[in-house]
Order: sequence, then structure tokens, then C-alpha cells
Amino acid sequence: MRRLLDPADFDWLEPELRKVGALCGGPVAARAEVTDKHSPELVKFDRWGDPLDEVRHHPGALATKRDLWEAGLSGPRLYSEARRRGRHLPEVVPTALNYMLSQAEIGMLCSVGMTSGVIGLVRRFAPPEVQREFMPHLTAEHFDDAWDGAMFMTEKTGGSDLATLTTTARRDGDRWILNGSKWFCSNVDASAIATLARPEGGDDGLRGVALFLVPRLRCDGSRNGISIRRLKDKLGTRAVPTAEVDFIDAEASLLAGSGGTAKDGQGINRMMEMVNDSRRGIAVMGLGIMRRSFLESAIFSWHRRAFGHALRDLPMMREMLVGMMVELEAAAALVFASTSDDSALARLLVPVAKMRASRRGVEFASQAVEVHGGNGYVENWPLARQLRDAQSNTIWEGTENIICLDILRALRSEQVMQAAFAALGERVETAGALLAA
Repeated sequence: MRRLLDPADFDWLEPELRKVGALCGGPVAARAEVTDKHSPELVKFDRWGDPLDEVRHHPGALATKRDLWEAGLSGPRLYSEARRRGRHLPEVVPTALNYMLSQAEIGMLCSVGMTSGVIGLVRRFAPPEVQREFMPHLTAEHFDDAWDGAMFMTEKTGGSDLATLTTTARRDGDRWILNGSKWFCSNVDASAIATLARPEGGDDGLRGVALFLVPRLRCDGSRNGISIRRLKDKLGTRAVPTAEVDFIDAEASLLAGSGGTAKDGQGINRMMEMVNDSRRGIAVMGLGIMRRSFLESAIFSWHRRAFGHALRDLPMMREMLVGMMVELEAAAALVFASTSDDSALARLLVPVAKMRASRRGVEFASQAVEVHGGNGYVENWPLARQLRDAQSNTIWEGTENIICLDILRALRSEQVMQAAFAALGERVETAGALLAA
């Protein structure tokens, strides 16, 4: 942050960064070990047998969400403080905060991180009356007033193949009514859900898809038509509830902007704005697992003795740790560049960073388990969870094959290609000067 921030920003943000670091490295990390073993539970019916569909979280998970919101990882506190100082909050700051949280628990970052993406969609594409209803809650100062966000995209017919979706939307006055099923819905009990559906009479394929906002409650305050079939029994990221969901006459609002329509063919493009932000977040998650795995390995090698020596003094162990550190620094440079660069180059850097950090996160976690030996393989040490959690990052928001196709699409743009070669040229010159010195 000293390198990336303006000195004036660093002066007032350093205490905030240190506070969040202590929070993530202290109570959040401690609770993560507990909530990983006490996943959210679905209460399908109330005592009278009426539909309830309530997700109940472990108290530690709720305490963490509250702490993170109040600290500024989810809520608007730091943005408000920046405005009071007459400044804009630099984009690398949320990345730094999320990086620290990812070292404690990436599932919680998924749970709290989608809210910012929904905020962006509501600001850009929601009608004024919907903005007036949702924004005070999505940007609330205090956790008790807050609504969090989620996005439900994939269906049983295909994960990344969104052209096959079957959820329908029909117009009913000023609102829309959605019917259909979604297969992989993370943060399922969110209050503001961005989703895709095909308006009646819409085209086949992606051009017939529109973007909608589904509230947890109907206009009259009753439960909206969101039925949770079951929670997924996942390998990792257990802090965030993921479920299969049916929309049954669910009320929704169209997100199309002032000049858009449900059938203008731009729904998928609007949704991809949030997906790109999510990919940035997943790159940070992979980076966080990389650093946690390196940190645990370095600490363990400092204290563990074998063959009459501390592990840190054995040449092959030192070589492995140095290799991990170099890879970590390289991935950090890539991830933070993808966050801070708002030019055409970011169109390329975001998917590259997501793919690189996600894959290296799995590899680092595996290496860390090996460093710890049998201790790394048991669940009361922290490495087994890192390895389980890391695998989700290679899947969320596109597998590596999907990411490669997206990178190829980006490279077909002359603007992106020129930006990429210009950036490479600058870095080669800088590296050459450093090597010559």
C-alpha cells in the first residue's frame, strides 16, 4: 500500500488497514475454524408445516459478518470517510482489505463481497424508485439496517452455458414475475438478488436474456416466491450457504437502464459487469490462500525439527519456500494491477489474474499440506480447509477453459491488444534497467 497509494491517502488509511488486519488475523480467523465445521442449515418449514425457507447461521459466522460490515469491508464506512476528507477511496484499498480477509476465510468474502456488485448494477440499471428502495439498505452504515446481495445465474442445463437458461419472465404492470430454477446460488439468503431470465417472446440464445433484481420480500412485506430446495453439501467454502432455488411467481424489477428494454439483447452484457468484479474478487481469494499457505509453511519450518535441524535450514525446504515467495509476489503484482488498472488492459488482466491466482492457490495449499506432513492432512490444523476452499476458485465465475476463451475474446479487440503490448514494453524496459544496475 505504501507503493500503490498517494502518501496523503496512506496516512489516514494505514490505521484502518492495520485494524482490519488485526480483525482478520484474530477473531475472524479463529471463528473460521469453527464455522467451517458448523455449516449453515436450512429450516424448510415452521412448526405448523408452513414454508419457511430460512437459512440459520452459526453465531460465529454472524458475528464475523457484523464485524466486517462495521469495519468497512462490506459497508460504505471507508467510502464515507473518504468523501468527508474530500477524496475518493482508491480501488486498491478494498482489494487490500479483501486480501487480508481471504487469508482468514474466502467463503466469508464470497458472502459479503457480492453486495458491492449488486450495488453497481442497481446504480447503473435500476429504475429510480427501485434505487430509492434498495440503495439505503445496500449502503447502510450499520449492519442491522443492511441488505446484502447475491447473483443467481447457473441452471441445471448448464453452468457456464447461459444461453440454455429456461427461467421465464412475464410483465405484470410495473413489475415482472419470474418462474424457473437456479442450480448454484451462493449467499442464498441475500436480500437483493441479481438474476437472469428470458422474457416471454424473447429471442433464443444469449440475446434473449434479460437482467432482473429479485428482492427477498414482496412489495407487501410477505416472502417473495423464492423456494430453497436444499443447501449444497460442498467440499469447502462452507461459511457461505449455496443452494438450489426455484422462482415461483417471484416479483422482480428489470435492470435495463433508462433507455434499455427487456428485449434489447443487452441483459447478459449488463450481468457480465458484475461477473468481472466477481472475477477480481476470486483472484484475491486465490491470492489470499497462496499467502496463508506460504505463511503457515514458513512458520512451521521455523519451529519444526527433523534430522537434527530446523526445517528452515534444510536446503530443499529453503528452495521450496523461496520459490513459493517469488510466485506469491508475482501473483500479488498481477492481482493488484488488475484491480487498479481501469484501462482496456484490465479487460485482459482480470481473467488472467483469476486463472493464475486460482490455480496457484490450489498448488500452494497442496504444498503447505506436504510441508506439515501428517499434521497438514488432519482437520484440526488449518491447511486441510485451505486446500478444500482453494478448489472452488478454479470453478467460480468460469473454469480455466472458459477463462481462456474469454481471454481470446479480449485479445480480438485491437484496443486491448495495443494496451497489452504497451504494458509489456514498459515492463521490459523497467526490468532491463533493473538488471543493468
